[in-house]
Amino acid sequence: MAKGRVTIDREQCKGCSNCISVCPTKILYLDKEDMNSWGYYPAAVTDMEKCTGCSNCAMMCPDICIMVERLDKEESK
Repeated sequence: MAKGRVTIDREQCKGCSNCISVCPTKILYLDKEDMNSWGYYPAAVTDMEKCTGCSNCAMMCPDICIMVERLDKEESK
């Protein structure tokens, strides 16, 4: 059951992978199949259900491209 919801601004993401290295559940990756208009491969989420809502990814993003929304018990079902 997900405890958080990650939203990534894929157009602004520069693919630095800082978020990937700090994710405790390893649900983030660089999407090598979808380059943004700046020529970067943006971060993406593999399995939102495993998100703990810790916000490590958002805190590490130098370009403020990631937003983490914590879910209450009703929303996470």
